[in-house]
Amino acid sequence: MSLLPVADAAHFLGVSDDTVRRWISSGRLTGSKGPSGQTVVDGVELAELVKKQSVHPADPTGVMSSARNRFVGLVTSVTSDKVMSQVELQCGPHRVVSLMSTEAVEDLGLVPGSVATAVVKSTNVMVEVPGA
Repeated sequence: MSLLPVADAAHFLGVSDDTVRRWISSGRLTGSKGPSGQTVVDGVELAELVKKQSVHPADPTGVMSSARNRFVGLVTSVTSDKVMSQVELQCGPHRVVSLMSTEAVEDLGLVPGSVATAVVKSTNVMVEVPGA
């Protein structure tokens, strides 16, 4: 079982440490004492709460797709030269960067402030964990 300190739980929930402690006191979240005596939260319970509280903007494309890794966000930056462009999106707390042709950027009308959906092919996603 994965146990996370209150500070880490707060980070993943996007709230303060004090809020997590209040949620533990009120029974919204279960806390216990870890091996070092600090209050910890069960990782599985935390994952369920993070999932339940997450905000997923509606995908404005209306496209049916087999892709499951779709991130709706705002274009924050477009850097273009004659042939290629770098487009940055802020999708919730995540920054997604895409390289594409300048022609595609123009065709899609991508400018800062535009709403767009980033689609990530899952076979190219790397998963890492903290080192020991």
